[in-house]
Amino acid sequence: MPEIDSTALDMLFNTARTHAHWQDRPVDDATLERLHDLVKMGPTSANCQPARFVFVKSAAAKARLEPCLMEGNKEKTRTAPVTVIVCHDLAFPETLPTLFPHTDARSWFEGKDSLIETTAFRNGTLQGAYLIMAARALGLDCGPMSGFDNAEVDAAFLEGSTWRSNFLVNLGYGDPARLPPRSPRPAFEDVCRIA
Repeated sequence: MPEIDSTALDMLFNTARTHAHWQDRPVDDATLERLHDLVKMGPTSANCQPARFVFVKSAAAKARLEPCLMEGNKEKTRTAPVTVIVCHDLAFPETLPTLFPHTDARSWFEGKDSLIETTAFRNGTLQGAYLIMAARALGLDCGPMSGFDNAEVDAAFLEGSTWRSNFLVNLGYGDPARLPPRSPRPAFEDVCRIA
């Protein structure tokens, strides 16, 4: 597979930024479907695909989300065209006969709640990262964040389901004029080892 060009690398990594201020431009549902079509192509263990996404767009849904947020996250979430609740589904083993049909992968998880939780969280988080990269690839800006009460979000949006919230991602078209200077990044030798 050939290496992608510098423009694509800039879009995904080098010049992409975390946004907190948004242009007044909507993100249509077709774009969200395209986004998911990319995310689902990323690898997960045994193709378990445990991530679930709640796209919070309407004023009513935003009003339900706002009380769950820390104060510093309220305005940027209120003004974002879309806020994605990145979740994982604890019932993902039920989908394995379809998603990983060549062996009985569902049996790997029978009676193993800890393994289910770890696998769902790890792979759902990975898929949340794919969501950020896929959104950037589609020309969207992202504002991923913690700073909310998971239990409150689960009660407001996931009640009665096997889905659990992990983190949030604001999506839209950021206002580049309001970006602060980029924060430093660590050097290779400070955070990496080659064994």
